[in-house]
Amino acid sequence: MTTLFEPGRIGSMTLPNRLIRSATAERMADPDGRPRPELKALYSELARGGVGLIITGHLYVHPSGKAHPEMTGIHTDDLMPGLTALADAIHQAGGRIAAQINHGGMQCSRQTVAQTMAPSAIDAPFLRRAARAMTAGEISMVIEAFAQAARRAQEAGFDAVQIHGAHGYLVNQFLSPFTNQRDDAWGGVTLTDRTRFLGAVCAAIREQVGPDYPLFIKLGMMDGVEGGLNPDDGAAVAAMLEAMGLDAVEISGGIGGGEALNSRGGIRSPEDEAYFRPLARRARQRTELPIALVGGLRSRAAMEDVLSSGDADFISICRPLICEPDLPNKLRKGDREQAACTSCGECWPEKPGEGIGCVRNEAG
Repeated sequence: MTTLFEPGRIGSMTLPNRLIRSATAERMADPDGRPRPELKALYSELARGGVGLIITGHLYVHPSGKAHPEMTGIHTDDLMPGLTALADAIHQAGGRIAAQINHGGMQCSRQTVAQTMAPSAIDAPFLRRAARAMTAGEISMVIEAFAQAARRAQEAGFDAVQIHGAHGYLVNQFLSPFTNQRDDAWGGVTLTDRTRFLGAVCAAIREQVGPDYPLFIKLGMMDGVEGGLNPDDGAAVAAMLEAMGLDAVEISGGIGGGEALNSRGGIRSPEDEAYFRPLARRARQRTELPIALVGGLRSRAAMEDVLSSGDADFISICRPLICEPDLPNKLRKGDREQAACTSCGECWPEKPGEGIGCVRNEAG
């Protein structure tokens, strides 16, 4: 029976426990994408707090994919000194860190990208603006950008790389029939065609980092919009991941529109927790890869239940660690059985330069 504070493995990487800090947008970088000192301090505090693995907020692999201001970059070798210092600081604090690499595609803001692009021309009520279709040349360019970003992460000393394939960003857009209606090899009606971009990204990354460097994905298994990726197709994608050279999968969902599937508020009872657990169960039936489950996990009891059932191998949390960076140590020592976080959703700043933080400061 797997328990919360026993070691676990993702590929060649051994983690001291089953708690993962899931990625978020910290908004702690300068205009060129260099991490500010606040980001190093945030990650160092998380490492000292006892979490098994820190996944960075999404790092943009190419200027055309910078999703928002104050986003950290990994798109040029000029950023290597800051990235290396970031990884070194986490290791000095006793932690492990994975770089989440991403391209925003249609989700990029007006402040960062003049014209957004997507697999197909797309406009939807939940988008800030319409996006144009990518050319075949741009697709090849972005695949190489992902590969070079992974190479930089490895050279900078990050312990692993996570591809962001959820939440309506570019990899998710290629997987989704809602946003990928291409009539060439990169998309269309069949799931096989829509997964070709992800497969090419994984192959290009493996060429750069080798077969043994830990590589995993945050996968949106459902879009939550009519005509989008459904859980059955999401499970079929999960079944393909090991053959693509991936070592684990973190389960999430939500491409945009309607209810915010990937970040629900009001988690106040055990019944509200682990809202992506049904998706993890579907994935478990289709893959032997380690599964990390994110989505509203707040109590140790719920976390242990997920692990002991075999539905997932790792527990991913984010907002509770914004409120209490030392929550893993508190849970391990028995000082706390439930996160203080109330899922109020007010972690993200309204003013430039503030960065994420818990406005309610309830942990004490």
